[in-house]
Amino acid sequence: MTTSLALLNPLWEPFSRNEFLRNALLGSTLVAIICAIAGTYVVLRGLSFIGDALAHGVIPGIAIALLFGVPGVVGAALGALVMMGGVSLVTSRVRLSSDTAIGLLFVGMLSLGVIITSRSTSFVGDITRILFGELLGVSSTDLAWQVVVLAVVAAIAVVAHRPFVLMSLDDGLARTSGFSVRFFHSLMLTMVAVAVVGSFQLVGTLLVLGLLIAPAATGALLTRRVSTMMLTAAGFGVLSSYLGLLTSYHFDVAAGASIVFTSVYLFVLVAILTIPRRLRGHRELPHQHEHTH
Repeated sequence: MTTSLALLNPLWEPFSRNEFLRNALLGSTLVAIICAIAGTYVVLRGLSFIGDALAHGVIPGIAIALLFGVPGVVGAALGALVMMGGVSLVTSRVRLSSDTAIGLLFVGMLSLGVIITSRSTSFVGDITRILFGELLGVSSTDLAWQVVVLAVVAAIAVVAHRPFVLMSLDDGLARTSGFSVRFFHSLMLTMVAVAVVGSFQLVGTLLVLGLLIAPAATGALLTRRVSTMMLTAAGFGVLSSYLGLLTSYHFDVAAGASIVFTSVYLFVLVAILTIPRRLRGHRELPHQHEHTH
């Protein structure tokens, strides 16, 4: 019995002895749940590129905010608003596809952020924190902020769940059900932006997309119902947070990057393990069509 407990010590002892690591686990767990809720709709609706653009488009806003001594989250929110407004403006006034508009604004905003940060040597430490987060420096204020963000994201998901699901299936279906596709699409983007802005301080702008996409994509491989997919995504996000922090502690590597790498690794593992089931589904498909016909 004593030997078994000794073997398990490396799995729980780092968190019992290290307050910074415990706070990091709590913070990353909240971020994982936030990203699971928003990420489920991102994956279903095919908005991964927009999520990526938002995650990088907030960089110039954060840089300008830090330059003038304003909290970074204010600049991130303004950067997200500019990004969302720019996409809507370009797609409505210029004859370009939304992917092209997002790509142009994504590159433009990211370049502007690099230009701003390159003008000052004081940004060396700040840019690292912006890109990769400060997960091992989580405070009680940060945790309280994450709870607020989680409440906002969850409220939007609950209120707009039905139109979000219908839009994920087909815009026409949502429209014929009496929902404004433009309004609820904007609301979905707002939810994603809140998740990105609320999470970048912990895991960074470069890594937030991983937690937004990978756990939700894993859930999509294993489940069919949206609510179950969301719960599965949250579970894999929390598991990735625990395993990633454990890896970071024992091997002395970056915490945020370890969490996101773990979430992607788990997705690949699940994708491989579910190949036989997907192949069986493809073989059964023609037979099912015959009965339907």
